[in-house]
Amino acid sequence: MRVLAIVLLLFALPAAASDYAREKKWADEVIPSIVVGEPLYLEADRHRFLALYAEAAKPGSAVIVVHGLGVHPDWNLIGVLRSGLAEQGYTTLSVQMPVLAADAGSEDYPATFDEAAARLKAAASYLQGKGYGSIAIVSHSMGSRMSLHYLEQNPDAPVQAWVAIGMSGSGAYGKVNRPILDLYGDNDLPAVLLNAKARAASFSVKGSEQTVVPQTDHFFNNRDADLVRIVKEYLDKVLRG
Repeated sequence: MRVLAIVLLLFALPAAASDYAREKKWADEVIPSIVVGEPLYLEADRHRFLALYAEAAKPGSAVIVVHGLGVHPDWNLIGVLRSGLAEQGYTTLSVQMPVLAADAGSEDYPATFDEAAARLKAAASYLQGKGYGSIAIVSHSMGSRMSLHYLEQNPDAPVQAWVAIGMSGSGAYGKVNRPILDLYGDNDLPAVLLNAKARAASFSVKGSEQTVVPQTDHFFNNRDADLVRIVKEYLDKVLRG
C-alpha cells in the first residue's frame, strides 16, 4: 500500500516545475550588464520575478516583451526589441517568464502556462499603475504560446494589441479579441511555417495581419533594424492610428 501511495503521489505531481534557481542564475548574470532601462521585481503566485523596465523619452504607449523557451528578458532579439522600441517611443517592460531545467523540451512547457499568465497579468497591472492606458504585448516563440494562453484566459486584460513572433504549435487566434500581427521569417522553424496559413485563417479581429520576412530565420539574426521597424509600424497603426 505504501508503494502504491507513492506511485499515486508521483502521478499527481505537475509534469514540470519552474526552475527558480535557474531564474536566479539568469538574474545574477543579466542585472550587472543592463545598459538600457532598469531592473525591478514583480510578484505573481507568491514568487518574485525579474523584469526590465525601459521608459521612453516621450512615452504614449507601453509594451510587455515576452521571451521564448528557457532564456531571459534581455536575451538576443528580446534585448533588441525592448531597447529598440524604447528608442522609438514605446516604454517597454521585458518580463522573466517561467523556465524549466536546461534539458526540458518545448513539450514540457505547457505545464508553466498558468504561471506565465499570472506574470503577464502582474506586468500589465504594473504598467497600468504607471499610468499607461495603451498596452501591447510583443512575444517570441514559446513566449507567444504563453501570451496566447494569457489572452485566451483573460479576455478583459488591459492589452490593446499583440505582436506574436515565431508562433509555433497549433496556436489558433480565434479566441483572442485584439488585433494581432503574426510575424515570422521565411526560413523559420518547420513548426512555425507549417501552421502559418491556419494562423492567418483564424484571425477574428479587424486590423490583424500576417507578415513573413524574406531571408529571415526564427531568431531574426542580422535583421535587428527590420524587426524593430516592422513591430513599431504595426503598433503605430493599431495603437496610435
